[in-house]
Parts: sequence; structure tokens; C-alpha cells
Amino acid sequence: MNAIKQLFGGNTRQFGMIFALLALVVFFQVKTDGLILTPDNMINLVNGYSYILILAIGMVLVIIAGHIDLSVGSVAAFVGIVVALTMRDWGLPWYMGILVGLILGALIGAWQGFFVAYVGIPAFIVTLAGMLLFRGANQLFGKSLTIPVPTDFQFIGAGYLPEIGPDTGYNNLTLLIGFVGVAALIWGEVRGRRKAQALGSDVKPMWVSVVKLVVLCAVILYVTYLFATGRPGTSFPVPGIILGVLVLVYGFISSRTTIGRHVYAVGGNRHAAALSGVKSKRTDFLVIMNMAILAGLAGMIFVARSNASGPSDGVGWELDAIAAVFIGGAAVTGGVGTVMGSMIGGLVMAVLNNGLQLLGVGSDWTQIIKGLVLLAAVVFDVYNKNQGKPSFIGFMTKKLGGKDNTGLEVAMPLKDTVKADS
Repeated sequence: MNAIKQLFGGNTRQFGMIFALLALVVFFQVKTDGLILTPDNMINLVNGYSYILILAIGMVLVIIAGHIDLSVGSVAAFVGIVVALTMRDWGLPWYMGILVGLILGALIGAWQGFFVAYVGIPAFIVTLAGMLLFRGANQLFGKSLTIPVPTDFQFIGAGYLPEIGPDTGYNNLTLLIGFVGVAALIWGEVRGRRKAQALGSDVKPMWVSVVKLVVLCAVILYVTYLFATGRPGTSFPVPGIILGVLVLVYGFISSRTTIGRHVYAVGGNRHAAALSGVKSKRTDFLVIMNMAILAGLAGMIFVARSNASGPSDGVGWELDAIAAVFIGGAAVTGGVGTVMGSMIGGLVMAVLNNGLQLLGVGSDWTQIIKGLVLLAAVVFDVYNKNQGKPSFIGFMTKKLGGKDNTGLEVAMPLKDTVKADS
């Protein structure tokens, strides 16, 4: 029984969102006669929702720090229109357009971060003002017109890994990424077992590790097969590559760096963090600025995929990003959340949207169902916490140690390793 509990992380309820995601995939796979798990649909899923997942990466850090950002959709739209105009009117190459977009996002983030961190205005108010301001600026600069972007720029939003090497009948680069993912997973599990043995810690039974690796490797290889066998000219999408790199980078930053510890500390208990030497104002400033940079990137990816920037870009994106974060297990009060949890929450919403579209469900019922799913996810997590049981987010973060004031494990407790920023 202990081995089974170890396999499922101690309590199967911890995997609520993962089970929900799997259940949605199976349900829609059956109801759509197999249309969900097809190469074309999987490619469309990544292309169509990667920008929301990128927003969720930044949003989870904002929410962990105890804030909310309502401006991300408008910021994304404004950056998109400015980049489109600069490339059209100034003749900038695509890579300079991307640089302009990232710099503009940083400036917008610094503007909003200043008011939040150093003036002391709540982020809700600052970003609500930003939502109105940058939505108006998008329409002012673009004159409510659609601005096309160059073909080279479209690659970041609608491009695919190229064909290289011998003709295997598959996309070789996609296969390589899948095999690297499998190898990294196996290496990480072996390394973790060896480290636990060296430290004299309890080591999971070998069969638990084997079963887990078999299941996860099978999922990775199957998904790799789907992306590698799409229609000619397609493979794993470039937006998916960008998203994957960001997940790895921000996962590392949030769990392994000083600034990541500071974000969790500030969100968990701002006063205790200040007494421990954490510069909370600088932390607030950085998370708000980072959010705007990622919003700018998401806006550029969307514009590149759409081949043009328009006045309706970004509408409602902030709600989808916030929903992904809370479905992924973040706490409304801050201090709790993970990048990976937000990705799972975002995938739940993406699969739900995609499946309902394939079934021909209208936008009215789609919105109703999404709202109910969001409410159910939060109620589920709150119920588990009130019962004293580990929540899904507790499992996602338990290896980092620590407990919150309810006795539940949290992602980044404030330890004596937290030092003042230089």
C-alpha cells in the first residue's frame, strides 16, 4: 500500500487536475470519433493556445507575489500593433521587430511596476488602468485597422521545425526532441534515486520508479509520434518550442534561484519576508515588469500566427491566463503556485475549448462550461486544504520543502537561505 501511495504522491486527489485533463482528452476523443488525438489537431492546439500558456507563466509569478494583472491582453495587443507598424513603416527586419517588442514590453512593465512597487498603488488598480490605456493606444496607433506583418516574422507564430537528415517518414527534429525528453526524464529519475541513497533518505521501491518512467515515457513518445507524422510541411510548432524553453527557464528560476525564493516569500508573508531581508518592492517591480515582457512576446506570437495585428487582439486573454493559474492550483492569497501547475491548468482549458469546438458547441455554452470548470477547480482545491489533505499544488511543490500556516506544504518557504538583495 505504501508503494502505491508513493506512486500516486500520497493521495490521488493531488492529481485532480491531471486526472481531469486525461478525462477530458478521453471524453472528447470518444465523442469526436478520434479527432482530438490527431496530428493536425494537436498542432492546432499548440499553435492556438501557446500564447495563453506563455501569459500564464508570467501570471503565476504575479499571483504568487500576491498581485493580479488585468492589463496583459491590452499590453499584448499594443506591443503587437507597434511591432507590426515599425516593421511596415521603418522596414525593420523580423529579429529587430522582436527586439522592439520585448523592449517595449519591458518599458510598459517598468511603468506599471513603478506604481505598484514604489508608489504603493494596488496592482489591480494599476493594471486595470493599463488595460484601458493600452487598449486605447492599440486602437489609436493602429487607427482600428489591420496591419500585416512580413512572412519572415510569421515564422515565430506559425512556423515548424524544418526537415533535416535522411527521409525516415517522420520529422527527424521532432523525433530528436522526444528522445531527448525521454532521456532527460530517465536521467533525472536515476539521479534522484542515487542522491536519495547517498543522503540516506528513504528511496521509493524500484518498481514505482519503473512504472512511472514507463507511463511518462510512453506519453512523451506518443505525443512525439503525433507531431512527427503530421501533414507534409508540418512538425512540432515553433510556438511550442518557445513555450517549452520558457517553462524550463521559469521553472528553474522559480524553484532554484534567489529571486524565485523572494517571490514566494513576499507572497506568503510580506512582513516576515521584509524582516528576513527580502526587498519586497524590488520583487514586486520585477514580477510586474516580467509579466509585461511575456505579454509582449505572447502578442507577437499571436500576430505572427494571424499574419496581421488588429484592434480586437488580446481581448479576454487576461481572464484565460488567470483561469489557467488558478485551475493549476495557485492560491488567491498568494505564496502558492508553480509554473508546471499553471501549464496543466492551461492545458485543461485548451483541451476543453478545443473539444467543445470540435463538437460544435456554441460560444455561449462554452463560456458557461469554462466558468463552471474554473469554479469547480478552485472549490476542489479549497476543500482538500480545509480537510487537511494535500492539494494538487501541494504535490507539485512538496519536494521544495516547508509548510504554510495550515500545515500544507508550499513551494518556497522563507528559510535562512533567503538573503537581502544586493
